[in-house]
Amino acid sequence: MILESQLFQPFTDEPIAVTSESGEWIAPFELDLGPDKLRRMYQDMLLGRAVDERMSRLQRQGKVSFVAPSGGHEGAQVGIAHALRAGHDWLFPYYRDVTLPLAIGVPVVEFVAQAMGTAADPSRARQMPYHASSKELNVFSAASPIASHIPPAAGCAISMKLRGTDQVTVCTFGDGSTSEGDWHAGVNFAGAQGAPIVFACQNNRYAISVGFEKQTGSDSIYTKAHAYGMPGYFVDGMDPLAAYYVMREAVQRARDGFGPALVELLVYRYGGHSSADDDSRYRPRAEVEAWRKRDPLARLRRFLTRRGLWDDAAEKEAEAVVRAQVDDAIAQAQAAGDVAVEAMFEDVLAEVPERLVKQRSELLG
Repeated sequence: MILESQLFQPFTDEPIAVTSESGEWIAPFELDLGPDKLRRMYQDMLLGRAVDERMSRLQRQGKVSFVAPSGGHEGAQVGIAHALRAGHDWLFPYYRDVTLPLAIGVPVVEFVAQAMGTAADPSRARQMPYHASSKELNVFSAASPIASHIPPAAGCAISMKLRGTDQVTVCTFGDGSTSEGDWHAGVNFAGAQGAPIVFACQNNRYAISVGFEKQTGSDSIYTKAHAYGMPGYFVDGMDPLAAYYVMREAVQRARDGFGPALVELLVYRYGGHSSADDDSRYRPRAEVEAWRKRDPLARLRRFLTRRGLWDDAAEKEAEAVVRAQVDDAIAQAQAAGDVAVEAMFEDVLAEVPERLVKQRSELLG
């Protein structure tokens, strides 16, 4: 179904963009975002990149056990974040989401502490690093088994429809997830039930070392939406404003009762799949460098500069603020200390069975 108010047509042959590589506005409609909103989006991207880079350094120092680099995904993630009503809608993220939870409002110290596994982590070090969550902001815990969060996200959205809550669920994942049965089951269920959910694929074209062409017989992800009775949108994920506008429209469409949508955001990861991956074994350096020239941060900065909303002084000040935020968050996370070993017996069962009471007593001596 195509609505009269729609800005974008589904199933386009070329990825949707609203700004050029040089930062020009090229959309066939007027920009309706104010200066503060535009600057905030860029600052959120700076923060996401800074946190991700610092966590990678801490991993090499042995203070974090695992990272899933997100450099190159910031544009898609900031667009998704700003399209949501934080704390009202639900987000089911995946492990490469860094800018996304931070832009929604997850405190930097909580993200950092979760990666470091200290007592400042709300999950109390029970999850893998880079698996942030927030009860207060309706951010579901990221899951390592890819696509395993897709069916729960669909169920969450269906419950919203049944209860008439005016909420929307957004579920993010990489292209590798679309090769899993859970992905099909969840997307199909949402389509059949007309659930208020937007499935957002951050397609960086690699499932660890497996290139996109070896993952699926189709040319793209968004075209799969045909099979599930929902619109599919193909977006230049290196264009933060394109990601925002398409996601805003898809989220509002779901909120208005027109059902789910599948959005494919074409991005690139500048780092390896994880801290345990040597991407030089399967990706040519020339390819990586070519995509670095399309950096979403540089693209949005050029756009802001063209409109007189940003300059070198603003960049220097913003970088100093971000650096202080990250330094302070790391200091707080470290000062919190380790999670007490007896915490493993807490927050799981409302009534602790006798056998666990005994085990706890034996552990603590």
